[in-house]
Amino acid sequence: MSQETNQRKSPPPIFFIVALGLIAFGGYKFLPGLLASKSSDISTSTFTPTSGASPSGASPSGTIAPGTIANRISLGNQILVTSQTTPDKQAGVEAFKNGDYSIAIQNFQASLKQNRNDPETLIYLNNATASNSSAVKIAVSVPIGSNPNVAQEILRGVAQAQDEVNNSGGINGAKLQVEIVNDDNSPEVVRDVAKALTNDASILAVIGHNASNASLEAAPIYQQEKLVMVTPTSFANNLSGFGSYIFRTVPNISVMAAPLAEYAVKTAGKTNIAICYDSQAPDNISFKDEFVAALTAAGGKLVPTVCDFSIPSFNPNIAIADAVSKGAQGLMVAPHVDRIDRAISLARINQGKLPLYGSTTMYTFQSLKDGQKDVDGLVLPVPWHPETNPGSTFPQNASRRWGGVVNWRTAMSFDATQTVIAGLRQSNTREGLQQALRNPSFSTPGASEEVMFLPTGDRAGKPILVQVKQGGSTGYNFVPLR
Repeated sequence: MSQETNQRKSPPPIFFIVALGLIAFGGYKFLPGLLASKSSDISTSTFTPTSGASPSGASPSGTIAPGTIANRISLGNQILVTSQTTPDKQAGVEAFKNGDYSIAIQNFQASLKQNRNDPETLIYLNNATASNSSAVKIAVSVPIGSNPNVAQEILRGVAQAQDEVNNSGGINGAKLQVEIVNDDNSPEVVRDVAKALTNDASILAVIGHNASNASLEAAPIYQQEKLVMVTPTSFANNLSGFGSYIFRTVPNISVMAAPLAEYAVKTAGKTNIAICYDSQAPDNISFKDEFVAALTAAGGKLVPTVCDFSIPSFNPNIAIADAVSKGAQGLMVAPHVDRIDRAISLARINQGKLPLYGSTTMYTFQSLKDGQKDVDGLVLPVPWHPETNPGSTFPQNASRRWGGVVNWRTAMSFDATQTVIAGLRQSNTREGLQQALRNPSFSTPGASEEVMFLPTGDRAGKPILVQVKQGGSTGYNFVPLR
């Protein structure tokens, strides 16, 4: 072979021209997207809120939370409970947003004269009053979007405690501000809320959350970041002993379930009980488990049925027919707080065939208003009732404040706020507050009795049994069993 045939020929010049063109086109087409993606990763992974605010559209986890966190948090700059809106309240939040606190105070006061049963406005009024002086700040997280009635029941307790302490000299001279958060009882939203609150150094404690699935999502974050959480309404067993920063002003669920099971078997004489519960509600799973254990210990028997309020295909007709056919003498219902309507539909189909027993969740205005005669006779345990302690001034003060009788969620939220207030009197730091509440000798007056915590963070206390009977504004009411 000749040298010419062994030597590779160089590509023609046109080849290089075409190749360079393709490279340039690819860079133009795809490089901006890659850079934008990288930029997006950076911007959503860095979240450093100041004073509870967050960048619009961003969340601490790097995802977009529904409604954005900024739209879910308010010290007084926006209305979260839209069903309680008045022109004066709207003017008040506008003034608050602009820093015109004296104008905001006037407007909030005017709104409360029109509608005194609005805890959000009372909280904003106190926040505005505290804005021109030294203040300490906490947050309360409630399900305004998914369950506005329950949210306001909790807010009333917090608002009443805040108003009382601010009108009696504050906490060592500093007034209390309360930041309201709407978490919708959604674990995804709660995760972002908890991160936002822990990142805000001015927040010294959190009252909340409502449903146990929400509290269980938030608790690891508060524990890791060392921010005290006091839940007034979450009963799940998993929260007991969860961590040194986690407390609750309701007793352990076993303490709540046992008296109900004993009543069903030993007082009502119903030994065969069927259960319908919500498998997506940790507190009601705990209630069901503790109720079954107590039922067996009392000499009763669980009737094996499949009845789950959380399943989309839930059918109350099939559930009642199944329980009756298997010899049930009573029915215990334990729904998620946002799915009480399903328990009411079950009671409606029951039509009094089986005596009804319920978890604490069933104690709501909705149960009475929508259930009416179908829930007549329902028995359930509660941690508090207005008639629990005749010597307590809380029920009367609450009735004057809100224009009606309040329930256990309001009382336990009042107690949770009183607990934080008492702790902040000893120390206005996160760590100092935690140490005060963890002290075995800690106690503070509550809605009916002293608030004291067990080493597990559970409240030391016992429940009372109530029953639905005719009377009250809805035609039915919860009254203590004598």
